[in-house]
Amino acid sequence: MSGSNAWLREARRVLLLIAAAGAVGWSLGVPFIGLSLGLLAVVVYWGHHLRLVQRWLDNPEGEPPEGSGLWGRIFDNVFLLQRRNRETQSRLESALDYLQDSLASMRDAAIIVDTRGNIAWVNESANFLLGIRFPDDRGQPLLNLIRLPEFHAYFDGEDHSTPLRILPSSDSERCLQVEMSRFGAGDRLIFVRDVSETFKLEQMRQDFVANVSHELRTPLTVVKGYIDTLEGLPELDSPRLTRPLKNMSEQASRMETILRDLLWLSRIESVETQRKTELIDVGALASETASELQTAFSDRELQSDIERNIYVHGDRAELHSALSNLVINGLKYSDDGPVLIEWKKRGDRGIFSVTDFGVGISEQHIPRLTERFYRVDRSRSQRIGGTGLGLAIVKHVATSHLAELDIRSEIGRGSTFSLEFPIADIDQE
Repeated sequence: MSGSNAWLREARRVLLLIAAAGAVGWSLGVPFIGLSLGLLAVVVYWGHHLRLVQRWLDNPEGEPPEGSGLWGRIFDNVFLLQRRNRETQSRLESALDYLQDSLASMRDAAIIVDTRGNIAWVNESANFLLGIRFPDDRGQPLLNLIRLPEFHAYFDGEDHSTPLRILPSSDSERCLQVEMSRFGAGDRLIFVRDVSETFKLEQMRQDFVANVSHELRTPLTVVKGYIDTLEGLPELDSPRLTRPLKNMSEQASRMETILRDLLWLSRIESVETQRKTELIDVGALASETASELQTAFSDRELQSDIERNIYVHGDRAELHSALSNLVINGLKYSDDGPVLIEWKKRGDRGIFSVTDFGVGISEQHIPRLTERFYRVDRSRSQRIGGTGLGLAIVKHVATSHLAELDIRSEIGRGSTFSLEFPIADIDQE
């Protein structure tokens, strides 16, 4: 029987009862009293069932009361919903227990935070890495227990696609990596991993590259000086020696450029996590860069579409390096066609892009373009004098400025390299 039919049947029963009581009263000459007694019987009947409901609510674990008509249907439906809810709750509790058991065995700290930012659960590793104890700290605001400005900004932010790295400090020698994801109605699952060993290896690699590059500069400068001297000696001015000396000079210059780029890359990496506070008018910097490179590549066409008075927080030298590397990359790999430089505002972001109309890049190479010394066409790169470090520098500058590097290319139609920066709100400066 459907719900509407049950209601109609119950309504008919009530009306029939009242009508019967009224008829009896009318036959006795007291119709009003008969109707009143009929209504009183309905109230007593419904009151009895409401009392049964109240007793059941006081003891919801018990069996549902017996009822007739519509009330019996209501009791049965409520009991069915109650059983389904218990089964659903049991499944959720089993899933949560399984999840917690799985997370408890992890070496990484796992933290479940509710919608208000309070700790709902943590595993044992959270005590070791962060000093958070469970269940002692259950219900405590997580931000009260982790007092790190960078973590607060990451926790309150909307973008958690990139992990947060907390570098060693005077208070802790550990390097921690934080990842966060949302689930349910706004709860958060946070993983904290100790990446101190990885950080130390990265530091050793950076120091090694910087030290080797620095140590090679002096002997290379001496070698290049002697080559320049030999090229200027009249007695060595012969076809047999001119070409070898020229090749030696070119390779020494190329080696010098590689060392310079390596040292610059090491410098950018060392300050990558430092906050940038200087206000930079990227439009003015882009125009300056375009003017400089137009002079250096006087036989090429540079087109510009640059908006002014759009500022970002950054380091001027690093931004100049990134912008010039992208433009030089476009000039070198676009054959004889024009190169378009753009800087425009889009919402709260500033987009700097360099578009060439050259040979393009196959899709399989794009993910690896920012790797050091990676080359799509090794012979072409050597011919035009590329070091293989330009896009690696651009990537690290982008990271240090909270920007995103986007590369789009199509074989035979050219490429577009874009840097998307968060714009500084100069009204609040």
